[in-house]
Amino acid sequence: MSDPEPSSEGGGLGSTGQEAEADGEPPQEGPRNSPCCEGQQKMEEEDEAPAAKQPRLGEGVGLDLGFSRTATEAALDVGGSQDIVLITDKVCSHPEDNGKTAGESEKGEEEEESFQNGGENKETMGRTEGGEDKTGVELENTGPEGTACQPQYLGLDFSQNPQMLTGSWAEYTHCPENYLKGCKWAPDGSCIVSNSADNVLRVYNLPPELYSGSWDLLSEMSPVLRMTEGDTIYDYCWFPKMSSLGPDTCFIASSSRDNPVHIWDAFYGDLRATFRPYNHLDELTAAHSLCFSPDGSQLYCGFEKTVRVFYTERPGRDCEERPTVVKKHGQSGIISCLAFSPSQPVYVCGSYSRTVGLYSCEDGSLLALLPQRHHGGVTHLLFSPDGYHLYTGGRKDPEILCWDLRDPGRVLFSLPRTINTNQRIYFDLDPSGRYLVSGDTEGMMSVWDTLTAPPDGNEAELQPFLQFQAHRDCTNGISIHPFMPLVASCSGQRQFPWPTESDDSGSEEDRVISSNGIREDNALVLWWAGPLGSSSEESKQ
Repeated sequence: MSDPEPSSEGGGLGSTGQEAEADGEPPQEGPRNSPCCEGQQKMEEEDEAPAAKQPRLGEGVGLDLGFSRTATEAALDVGGSQDIVLITDKVCSHPEDNGKTAGESEKGEEEEESFQNGGENKETMGRTEGGEDKTGVELENTGPEGTACQPQYLGLDFSQNPQMLTGSWAEYTHCPENYLKGCKWAPDGSCIVSNSADNVLRVYNLPPELYSGSWDLLSEMSPVLRMTEGDTIYDYCWFPKMSSLGPDTCFIASSSRDNPVHIWDAFYGDLRATFRPYNHLDELTAAHSLCFSPDGSQLYCGFEKTVRVFYTERPGRDCEERPTVVKKHGQSGIISCLAFSPSQPVYVCGSYSRTVGLYSCEDGSLLALLPQRHHGGVTHLLFSPDGYHLYTGGRKDPEILCWDLRDPGRVLFSLPRTINTNQRIYFDLDPSGRYLVSGDTEGMMSVWDTLTAPPDGNEAELQPFLQFQAHRDCTNGISIHPFMPLVASCSGQRQFPWPTESDDSGSEEDRVISSNGIREDNALVLWWAGPLGSSSEESKQ
């Protein structure tokens, strides 16, 4: 697909790069992508139409990003097949949709096909055709009060190992060492985005076969969009009010080395806007972490000893600077991850200096600085749904810590996992807050039941109640679907071959680099972690 033109103000988008040490601090210059990547990209640009406009998941099969029917309806009205059992009381409808769906469009077959493939319009973010600023309206309409109902979540079932449904493997074989670096479901659950070492964000649609229960018809997933960054991608995130029924809300923010923050259109893959942070020398600087505020009105960006806040409706360089160190007191180091409390106007910052700080959303003042309990830099943060607990994980750190925010500084329990590298290893909580799922550098996927933690909170070590081999290589990304019992995982890491032992150490011919023991597995995989229906059991037999 054709890449967006480079921005004259925001750094180049054409060059590609690769991280020398996964999520290092600070990142060092690594080897650039091999010519095979550039050749592959040119062939795709010359020979293929934009991915968002191709038939998805096979010839003649198009998955409507607008979801003219809910996942619940589609699962229930398939005759005789009820592998995925979803329960609902109402039919979800959006007032702003005005009854228009992909199948009911009255503007001809061409427009209908464009809408089904993610192309209703290409307006700039927050702008209507008449030039009016409708960002505020969109933010209101896409909130909980803007919909007739919310999808009812079907709880996860970890009484047995999750069942592998499908995945993407061939997509990551075009370049050597094209390992993945995380994946994240869209807030509406319609698609998932992955990040990989070739500096490309790939968007995959949720396979429609999951709605009908035809699991035996599932084929390998192929991305519908590819968004190429100019260098190593530091962080990326979905707009929190994203809904496929509102194309204006479908966008992804990403940050990469030596580039501004980019806003990508999740319907077409085009560059929609840029946020340009500058340092005290008026030099463009890259954000190391990104996170939208819960209402989507602001974009928080983490830098060294600073958090910069941009307003989503005003792309450009104007921002509010919130230093994390004031008069030599506060949180030092690069702000590596950000998260917002679901119940209080509080956000939390993790840094590579192994510290975690709580800040006020109103003015950015430091509320509490948690003790240094991690062995390495903090790389991931997650609030519990009630906002009482905070889960933190670090690199080269053997445990995830659960903090009691009602008594800041108190650790309730720890969750052991194997992390032997500097790579960012994600973990995720299910919507109920009961199950926490994480990968590790050995390729294992571990599941903890947080309800079984000791009530006295004596910092006990909570062992996983389910653990299985999900990948042959490092399982670095975990993302739980917003309302379906699906778990997405991704894998891979940089491989370092070792010289073989030789009797004659002085001979150049005997100094052979051995690839034995390398377990390369670069893949994105979807797992079913819910109850199995009768038809799926029959197909397994």
